[in-house]
Amino acid sequence: MSRIGKSPVKIPKGVTVTQTGQTLSVKGPQGTLNFDVPANIGVKIEGDTLTLARASEDRTSRSLHGMARAMAANMITGCATGFTRVLEIVGVGYRAAVKGDLIDLTLGFSHPVQYKLPAGVKAEVDKEGKLSVKSADKSLLGKVAADIRGFRPPEPYKGKGVRYQGEQITLKEGKARGKK
Repeated sequence: MSRIGKSPVKIPKGVTVTQTGQTLSVKGPQGTLNFDVPANIGVKIEGDTLTLARASEDRTSRSLHGMARAMAANMITGCATGFTRVLEIVGVGYRAAVKGDLIDLTLGFSHPVQYKLPAGVKAEVDKEGKLSVKSADKSLLGKVAADIRGFRPPEPYKGKGVRYQGEQITLKEGKARGKK
């Protein structure tokens, strides 16, 4: 049996999980999320625990079992506390500003870059210039953070650009001028 799929998911207080057919709905203080559980995975909600079981032992059922359990756990965590990704903007004159659901990025181009946040995602910039992106949906949050990082990924010589907090950039040595 799948090691991830067989472990139950604990439902915290303030979060309600309902099942309608194969659709799992999670509602909490951070928002509401829905997920269509694959047909060969069964869902059982007992008190404050959620368990998933598969109908057969074929390869696709085993892989979908772990995926469905991870999706359910991420939905419950997201609706209870939410997820955050912090992006560091490194470079002279590089900065970000949040105006409603638009992020204005100045990344060394001849024009400012504007990114419209999708529904359910919030952003804020702190005093050090770090951009925090928050959402209840973990996959949507990862996509937004990757889109913002994709405007100016960190370059390997000076490390300028947009990077995830804690991301290690391996810097290359420049031209070896004057070495003989």
